[in-house]
Amino acid sequence: MNRRLARLRAVQALFQIDVTEAEWKIAIENAIEEEEKISPFLETSVTGTLEHQTEIDSLINESLENWSLERMGNVDRAVLRLAIHEMKYIEDIPPNVTFNEAIELGKAFGGEESGKFINGVLSKIKNKIEK
Repeated sequence: MNRRLARLRAVQALFQIDVTEAEWKIAIENAIEEEEKISPFLETSVTGTLEHQTEIDSLINESLENWSLERMGNVDRAVLRLAIHEMKYIEDIPPNVTFNEAIELGKAFGGEESGKFINGVLSKIKNKIEK
């Protein structure tokens, strides 16, 4: 499983966890196709995002203007959480790759406006992380 597909499956699992409070292992198993195997990157992406979710959510909340994490769409929230986890905790992925992948995931699952929204929030968070 390549990283692009792993990110897609991670967003699906994080979405399911957020909506149904499913256990992470079950959510991952539900997200993958029958012929796919769970990659270490997929597992680390989901578990790392969940492990740091409080800090990640705090960063998101600080970066929102006239909006709140609770009002945000579930897909956008899952994509942002995953992308911020990558930016903060996975050193071998360039931030531009994370940005592009997150924007594409947002567009694919949430539409054109999601891509713009995710880009704006991630830009603010990237600046905070780099400081």
